[in-house]
Amino acid sequence: MSSPLDDAWPGSPAFVVLRLHDGVIERVLESGNLDEIRPWASVSKMAVAMAFGVEIDWDLHAYSESVGPRGANFANLFSHSSGLGLEEGDPMVPIATRRVYSNYGVDYAVKAIVGESPAADWLEHRVFRPLGMSSSALLDRPSFGISGSTNDLAKLAVAWLRPDGIARETRDRLIRPYLPDLVGIVPGFGRFTPCPWGIGPEVRGDKEHWMGDWPPASFGHFGQSGSLMLLNADEGIGVVATSTEPFGPWAVRLWPEWTSVARQLALAS
Repeated sequence: MSSPLDDAWPGSPAFVVLRLHDGVIERVLESGNLDEIRPWASVSKMAVAMAFGVEIDWDLHAYSESVGPRGANFANLFSHSSGLGLEEGDPMVPIATRRVYSNYGVDYAVKAIVGESPAADWLEHRVFRPLGMSSSALLDRPSFGISGSTNDLAKLAVAWLRPDGIARETRDRLIRPYLPDLVGIVPGFGRFTPCPWGIGPEVRGDKEHWMGDWPPASFGHFGQSGSLMLLNADEGIGVVATSTEPFGPWAVRLWPEWTSVARQLALAS
């Protein structure tokens, strides 16, 4: 079904707008090929953060567990406050002094959890299989390497909203800003003071960017493949999208208004 949300998005987007009513999820609006397998890019971090939440619930690891490099703990690595650069070998800053977006840090954290076991198996057993995400698989690095359907991305969004798969208190800890006063850069959108981030998900705070007019506690992620997930646990709403058009200037222009319209549609249902 086509909708006004399709009009300005280049390529062939697929999206689902969600609303939680008394524990039951309503699909307010959906459009596009929801079963086509597409790369999620950095939205993969939302699945990785969920898997880490399972580790917490099972008392296998702790937020404050020091795993390195330089004494960084899991919370540092997943919240981009470890001081590591985007990739291994990039310039570093002292721990907990700046929000430096780091794929390397996320991959390092996952390696510290799985050891010599495949990260793909870890995500399969912690997230994909329990949530019925049958089309999803890790094909590359954990920080950006998941591909799956938009329907599966919606299942993951539901698991964050309700929440499913992890305890509510764990979800709430993961989506609460960690070291909330740090300055940082959101790739593609610029520098923010402060730049709040949870332990995995980005948190909007007062940023004026892709999350549009969503409330400060809203959380999610976007990816270079043109994918996004944006959620608000208090309002019980969410939107997920995948794209055939990679992230670019079009997304910087479109997404603030697009996500705002999606929120209004969800709240009006």
